[in-house]
Amino acid sequence: MPTIKTFPHFFSQTDPSILHDIQTVTTYLMQHYHAKCYVVGGAVRDRLLGIECKDYDMECFGISVEDFEQAMADLGAQGVGKSFFVYKYNDLDIALPRTEEKVGKGHRAFAVRLASKEEEASRRRDFTVNALMYDIEKEVIVDFWGGLEDLQTKVLRVVDEKTFTEDSLRVLRAMQFSARFGFKIEEKSCRLSQNIPLDDLPKERIFSEFEKMFKGRYLHYGLYYLFALGIAKKLFNEEIERKTYITLGLRLQKNRENFQETLQPYYFMFMVGRYLKSDMHTILDRLGASKQYYKKVASMPALPSDVTASFLAKVALKEGIVHYVGNYDAKVIALSKKLGIWEKPFDRGVTPTQLLEEGFSGKALGDELTRRTKAKINALKEK
Repeated sequence: MPTIKTFPHFFSQTDPSILHDIQTVTTYLMQHYHAKCYVVGGAVRDRLLGIECKDYDMECFGISVEDFEQAMADLGAQGVGKSFFVYKYNDLDIALPRTEEKVGKGHRAFAVRLASKEEEASRRRDFTVNALMYDIEKEVIVDFWGGLEDLQTKVLRVVDEKTFTEDSLRVLRAMQFSARFGFKIEEKSCRLSQNIPLDDLPKERIFSEFEKMFKGRYLHYGLYYLFALGIAKKLFNEEIERKTYITLGLRLQKNRENFQETLQPYYFMFMVGRYLKSDMHTILDRLGASKQYYKKVASMPALPSDVTASFLAKVALKEGIVHYVGNYDAKVIALSKKLGIWEKPFDRGVTPTQLLEEGFSGKALGDELTRRTKAKINALKEK
């Protein structure tokens, strides 16, 4: 029997436009087809964690495929995965409950069939905290797999071992969920993940999950499971010593309050990269990273152990240190603000226009600009 939790104010924090869409769809399906509607997946988890959610998924039980398709047509919903019985109504995803079974090699090689019962449908979810269902009519949360308790104890636990191992992407999802929510992965689920190959995943899916991890608040958790689940070994042939992990993990945790929001996706790879044996360009290639990662991570100068004024001045020749991914360090912040280069570039003391007025041109102008810039930077060493 499932655990039932009364939650009459589930939608109290929902965006009014999304709530209007949920009410419109639910009322129509209930009145015309007596369907039973649930909010499922991450929206239920996030509501219980107090996290704002804009991605709502609904599952509709007790309605035939034919009636469901007619209802979606009447509502003006657009089919986005007809073989998976999924429709889009504005920003709301509406689907029939289903089960999935691996039938071939590759991330998309699944046979899909309808599920008639809530427990059967929720079994296909990856972790118990993602298998919670909210009964819209009765205003209760339905929990078949212990997800409510796991939310309380901050644990990621696999729902069903067979369905979990059929989808290798779930190993990466475990890593990114841990980094986002600060959850530990239950030991048995951890061992299960370690034994799942990742060679069937396309780069775009890999990068999508990694980028979610990079944006997480608990990057030290993401770091741990990147190696503990064997992801780094399988994808990049990388391992890490325990001592190195502890040093890096503490650094990620200690400096997270200094992370700039616009640079959040890049800090993890910038900080971890110096401890990897592979070249960062190679890592980013294997990851399928976007071009911005090459610019912000691979092309940025590494943060030295001894941060000097001259180093920061060189970094800030084109833009302020606020745009440098090594700006999480407290000394970097203090020194760059003292030098006046936190938000604006380093003042070279001369501009190309002024050098033109002095009679310089062509290569001579460039050489003189470089000479005076170096002299201005070297002068900082004497202060």
